[in-house]
Amino acid sequence: MQNTVEHRCDLLVIGSGAAGLSLALKMADHCNVIVLSKSDLNEGSTRYAQGGIAAVFDDDDSIQSHVEDTLAAGAGICDENVVRFAAENAKASMQWLISRGVPFDQEKDQDGNLRFHLTREGGHSHRRILHAADATGEAVQSTLAENVAQHPSIHLFERYNAIDLIKQNKTDKKCIGAYVWNRKKEQVEIIRSRFITLATGGASKVYQYTSNPDVSSGDGIAMAWRAGCDIANMEFNQFHPTCLFHPDAGNFLITEALRGEGAFLCHPDGTPFMHKFDERGDLAPRDVVARAIDFEMKRLGEDCMYLDISHKPSDFIVKHFPNIYRKCRSLGIDITRQPIPVVPAAHYSCGGVVTDLDARTTLDNVYAIGEVAYTGLHGANRMASNSLLECVVFAHACAKHILANFDQDHSRCDIRPWDESRVIDSDEAVIIQHNWHELRLFMWDFVGIVRTNKRLERAMRRINLLKQEIDEYYSNFKVSNNMLELRNLLCIAQLIVACAMERKESRGLHYNLDYPDLLEKSGPTIIRKSTFKKSAEL
Repeated sequence: MQNTVEHRCDLLVIGSGAAGLSLALKMADHCNVIVLSKSDLNEGSTRYAQGGIAAVFDDDDSIQSHVEDTLAAGAGICDENVVRFAAENAKASMQWLISRGVPFDQEKDQDGNLRFHLTREGGHSHRRILHAADATGEAVQSTLAENVAQHPSIHLFERYNAIDLIKQNKTDKKCIGAYVWNRKKEQVEIIRSRFITLATGGASKVYQYTSNPDVSSGDGIAMAWRAGCDIANMEFNQFHPTCLFHPDAGNFLITEALRGEGAFLCHPDGTPFMHKFDERGDLAPRDVVARAIDFEMKRLGEDCMYLDISHKPSDFIVKHFPNIYRKCRSLGIDITRQPIPVVPAAHYSCGGVVTDLDARTTLDNVYAIGEVAYTGLHGANRMASNSLLECVVFAHACAKHILANFDQDHSRCDIRPWDESRVIDSDEAVIIQHNWHELRLFMWDFVGIVRTNKRLERAMRRINLLKQEIDEYYSNFKVSNNMLELRNLLCIAQLIVACAMERKESRGLHYNLDYPDLLEKSGPTIIRKSTFKKSAEL
């Protein structure tokens, strides 16, 4: 058994989006930090967030209103204490981003003084969305990345996959590091750390159609589950209602802010339809809008529906949505003159690793922040522009708790080297490719926007068969990026289906034709390895 390269730090941050980089910057003046980035530093879901970040900056708005809107969007199962915590800390978190240099859009008020331009999105009763044109996520990501690159105590490990957390022993609740795969050198290494924070983002790559980048394969959730963390609400996967429908569009998102500024959804002939589904019309929450588009597509036999903002002045459209305008024009669509073809796509995981207000998981020194975590903020549906907010608020909470416990004793026990003495290079990578495509297709067909008991049962049978194949493959062949991601996505698929089977109602993002009604009493779906039904083969 050859020696494994080992790195050491005080804090290992697995993930390099808004959550991970915010935490790294908050901690870097106090300790040695390693940030693990699965791809290049700027590649991740944060970069693609268009709309903005919700926070109360207007005197006509209130924290209570933000709380009430979030609770309503969450369909009755948000944790109200968490919602209030996020809303109360929103403004300070945004001011911290501003102090770091994030260029949120500004405008002049009636007296000629500059103020932040606030927009409105679905589910919000007031204008409270800070934004940087229609590329807020990119502005946040690039600004934080510049700050991180300049800090001597932050060490960036780009193009590294996290494989698994390393526990002190099988029964202990403390982790002492992680096995990671250096994609450039194609070798497994060890990072030993006193504290570990998962900030790996969501898991929407488990679906065939998604707005997420390729890195969103649920790695942190899967790693946490294998290590023994509690997981919750995986049945609530948000499908963004409006992704650009075009063969050359990739996963390009059409921000909800268009509807906030007056765009409306319509049939191919231009007939609006959202008023038939919800009294809030085009500003209804995302689950309502996604199901409405899906229903109209199936009813009419159409490949897409349309989003029309062409009735607004051309200069207004180009100024407020420059990236969307340029992207659509590059594909031959002039949004100042014609509607945009759109379809729903898997967008955001409302469930994840169970944490408290300090971002602590059920393992002693392991934290989770951002989309990887289930905090209780989103409930059965995430309200628009609460995602980046959650990243920053809980990064700050996580940093505060780690610093308060920084002097606690940490064991220095040995870590077993990675053993590749009994594995070989893969003989047929086609197995990974085939199973990959099969998983994402049946998850879309059977566990998508509308579900049934039979579809869920069929999906679980296929997941269990594929998992057996991949577990055998993982045991016999050297690791690779695609194999690690497929291993994690199969775990994510199991967790999603298992949670969906547990919920005997339709609520928020989970809609089951066999249980179309709401239960009078409901709460989060929390699953634990120690007590979960053995029949699910988790």
